[in-house]
Amino acid sequence: MTDVATSAPLGSQDTGIVHVVGARPNFVKAAPVVSALRGRGAHQSVVHTGQHYDDRMSAVFFRDLGLPTPDVDLGVGSGSHAAQTAALMVGLEKEFTERRPGMVVVYGDVNSTVAAALVAAKLCVPVAHVEAGLRSFDNTMPEEVNRRVTDQLSDLCFATSPEAIGHLAAEGVPTDRVHLVGNPMIDTLLANLDRFDADALRTRLDLPERYVAATLHRPANVDDPDTAALLAKRLHEIADQVDVVMPVHPRGKAAFERAGLGDHPRVHLLEPLGYLDFVALVRGSAAVVTDSGGVQEETTILGVPCLTLRPNTERPVTITHGTNQLVTEADLLQTVTKVLHGQTPERVGSAPPLWDGHAGERIATILTQWSR
Repeated sequence: MTDVATSAPLGSQDTGIVHVVGARPNFVKAAPVVSALRGRGAHQSVVHTGQHYDDRMSAVFFRDLGLPTPDVDLGVGSGSHAAQTAALMVGLEKEFTERRPGMVVVYGDVNSTVAAALVAAKLCVPVAHVEAGLRSFDNTMPEEVNRRVTDQLSDLCFATSPEAIGHLAAEGVPTDRVHLVGNPMIDTLLANLDRFDADALRTRLDLPERYVAATLHRPANVDDPDTAALLAKRLHEIADQVDVVMPVHPRGKAAFERAGLGDHPRVHLLEPLGYLDFVALVRGSAAVVTDSGGVQEETTILGVPCLTLRPNTERPVTITHGTNQLVTEADLLQTVTKVLHGQTPERVGSAPPLWDGHAGERIATILTQWSR
């Protein structure tokens, strides 16, 4: 295997900065960073691992966000955590050895993120982690393991919120590696605000005027058939008072089909949506029921009530500064009813610090300065 040099200036090797993305949240976070670096003339390339491989979960996001066509698509696909991560590492080792990057930039907390960080670290290639320091303190979540490992291996940790800096400090990450830059996912949101047309989406998909949007895919909510059936029952109860619109993630599709989720006449099940359509759906909703981290952030800026069906969140800033609240299956119906009647927690102050649409520029500036 060819050694990868680390002393040469970033950008002096074949591909300079290599962005590794694999799942739809990565694409949304990477877009403003790639754009800002392009504006600085950086030599960069994009490696798509293919962790999300369906067009509706992947290619449509590149088109919506104006991301360049990936220089390579590893096409890893799905599998168990061990099998998928192993395949990712094998493919990424080959790419990094051939491309000889000066820096690998990883995003979020999916298996592609930790696989790229592990491979780069073993090849002595510097790693930058966008969205570092988020913690749910729930190790039953695979993402939590990925976050912790990635942050320990990263030379640059880009934090989206102040509490993330405290988590990194508590874990012994040197302060000179950590930078509070804001949230690049919000950059993408703000840059596309006038493209999220909820009225047009309602007309095109024949949706009702008032609805609750739902999106559920985490293992704790969809892997156990009994849990999925109970959640389907709760969503039916919500649909007794307001229509429920749910783009069904491939991960939970079979479980919710078995549970008869679509049997209620006011439950509208959709195929996965592209970025613009999905955010338009969220923007036009009366409330969102979700277990997604990114949706917690997007609703915070859009001002849409967000009910997160989880016992914890790695994004507490969306509760203190946003519209998010944690709910259980037992109190979901009651909480939705309160929200529909205008009873929502008061927002604390303004949006989270630095969620202003310029995180990508801050990250690009630090990356280019760090390389000198």
